[in-house]
Amino acid sequence: MKFYYALAPVIIGVSIAFVQPQIAVALSSAEVAKVAKDITVQIDNQNGSGTGVIIKEEGDFYTVLTAKHVIDTQAKYQIITPDGERHPLISSTVKKLPEVDLAVVQFTSRRRYSVAKIGNSNESAEGTTTYVAGFPQATAAISNTIYNFTDGRITANASKPLRDGYALVYTNNTLPGMSGGPVLNEKGELVGVHGRADEADIETSTINPTVAYVKSGFNLGIPINTFLRLSAQVGVDMGVSPPSTSTAAVPKADNYYIQAGDKYDKGDFQGAIADYTQAIKLNPNYLKAYNNRGLARYLLGDNQGAIVDFNQVLKLDSSDVDGYNNRGLARYNLGDKKGALADYSQALRFNPKYALAYNNRGIARNNLDDNQGAIADFNQAIKINPNYAEAYAGRGLARYQLKDQQGAISDYNQALRINPKLATAYTGRGVAKSDLGDKQGAIADYNQALKINPNSAPTYTVRGITRFQLGDKKGAIADLQKAANLNLEQGKTDDYQQLLELIKKLQ
Repeated sequence: MKFYYALAPVIIGVSIAFVQPQIAVALSSAEVAKVAKDITVQIDNQNGSGTGVIIKEEGDFYTVLTAKHVIDTQAKYQIITPDGERHPLISSTVKKLPEVDLAVVQFTSRRRYSVAKIGNSNESAEGTTTYVAGFPQATAAISNTIYNFTDGRITANASKPLRDGYALVYTNNTLPGMSGGPVLNEKGELVGVHGRADEADIETSTINPTVAYVKSGFNLGIPINTFLRLSAQVGVDMGVSPPSTSTAAVPKADNYYIQAGDKYDKGDFQGAIADYTQAIKLNPNYLKAYNNRGLARYLLGDNQGAIVDFNQVLKLDSSDVDGYNNRGLARYNLGDKKGALADYSQALRFNPKYALAYNNRGIARNNLDDNQGAIADFNQAIKINPNYAEAYAGRGLARYQLKDQQGAISDYNQALRINPKLATAYTGRGVAKSDLGDKQGAIADYNQALKINPNSAPTYTVRGITRFQLGDKKGAIADLQKAANLNLEQGKTDDYQQLLELIKKLQ
């Protein structure tokens, strides 16, 4: 779509970001990375940090665009510019845009900083390259905030946004603290502001606790055109007119896709499936809609339906690594461990740096009694991602199964340093401690695991056994009965019957 911007008169001492009327040429990722680093700032306060992007220079005053929730508290903020200098955020300049998660702030400096070039977010269609930059917050695994730049693809650009103005969806890996950061196209132009990441990072589904929770790649940004349309309402003159908006009433596949992703993140998997289905009806080649509908079906325990969707993903793109990995998950749940292993291996043929597939293949190998092979896979996953808590936990299990309890505990400790909410690591460490005679330490770990995931039948089972070993017969029976009930609810009738028989022996 062609459109023209009304160019502001040239004013001495004033620099305003605008789209050049010349044809823009795509830049290399390294060139975009340099652009991003020069315009991205950290917004810091004593309780955490966020990100912003410099969009305007006027004398010594710089205007920064960010997500509204980044500066929502009354704390004192500082803007940390690319040269490491700290500048007080001028609180009187904070302007929050109406009805969307955007705000502008200002700082002053006599130093010269780069300003973002404004792009046309309407042109960010499904499949186009996108880049996101920002400053992830420090965690237990990463002690310092480090600038992060990621690449990905647009998966949706909805004409009907979610609440707070979110309409861009992309596959870039983003982390807390990157909110407010720039979303750039392959020309290095600002096409959006990042605001939300896929937060489905708990290890089990609340609907089906027997399966691992997987991310949908649902990362959200607010289109820059939305900002341009609203900026005048808060007195920010960018000297740029946004393109006209389409008023077509024809349903758009991207609108259903973004609504589905929002429902998926909220745990409404049935609602997500319905919306993904509508998106597919409008766009029968919508690969990401098939993939995410498959994930939703997988989380609801419909593994056969999930495999149908992942097969369609691979029909559309036979080299799609997520399709192989996710089909492996469904096959694993159906008891086809060798089929799962084959899918994970195929994913790794196409992407030898796919840490998730190494981790999942390691889990499959653990369950096929190939513990040495599993350790090799977990080692690879950790080599690619040294902060991969689940891979440490998986290696801990493999070491335990090789009778290396101390090595297992060491891995579980590392997993919990990285992710203190990883329930399976507490359970695994508890079992290893129990074997070494530390029954009370084991109980403490089981208790912690059940605080995080109160629907873990295996954890109730091992806690029950440990309680019996400590002479607490009543507590043991209560735990085993709870485990039996959970197994029945989860359709694991064989485990249910075995636990009932064990309870009878203890009574």
